[in-house]
Amino acid sequence: MTVRRMTATLPALFVTLAALPLAGCLSFGGKPPKQLLTLAATSQPQPGVDQTATAASAIVVQVPAVPQMIANTRVPVQESDTTVAYLKDAQWAEPPARMFARLLADTLTARARMVVLSPAQSFSAPSADLGGELRSFGLDAAQRQAVVIYDASLTRAGRAEVEKRRFEARVPIAAIDALSAGSTLSQAANDVAVQVADWIRTGR
Repeated sequence: MTVRRMTATLPALFVTLAALPLAGCLSFGGKPPKQLLTLAATSQPQPGVDQTATAASAIVVQVPAVPQMIANTRVPVQESDTTVAYLKDAQWAEPPARMFARLLADTLTARARMVVLSPAQSFSAPSADLGGELRSFGLDAAQRQAVVIYDASLTRAGRAEVEKRRFEARVPIAAIDALSAGSTLSQAANDVAVQVADWIRTGR
């Protein structure tokens, strides 16, 4: 009888043990934030307007390279020259580099009248190429600012030389929290995008 009781409890024991790894995976990483942050372009393409690419107006916008601290969806906070933390309860809907590239594309279309092509489309239509590195995209706790720094690399259509320029925007932030981070970083990103669009437009 003792043997039968042990045998009867084994299936339940196996089910419990099998569920433990799955439960551990599901709970790993903690609870997601209540809200996800995103960027809102203040310069938007006009809906319903046809665009025709020429060598002077076409451009490819590359997703910028980023340092490791902003290669994720967290919001970095520079606490000192040598220390960085991540903002509690704040997370981007997707990595900032991809959102910033789309914001650049919208701003170039609306403000510089550029036709933004994909890399595949650029093979049949000569175009400029905009790449670079998003050096900073976070908060400065000491200065209480949202900071966006973008090192742009531009190859204009039909030219071999590469032009490089740094663009920077700093926006005062009322509080180092998730609500303030989203709006101020969006404002700073738009500021940089406008600077880039004006630079490309005046050099055409």
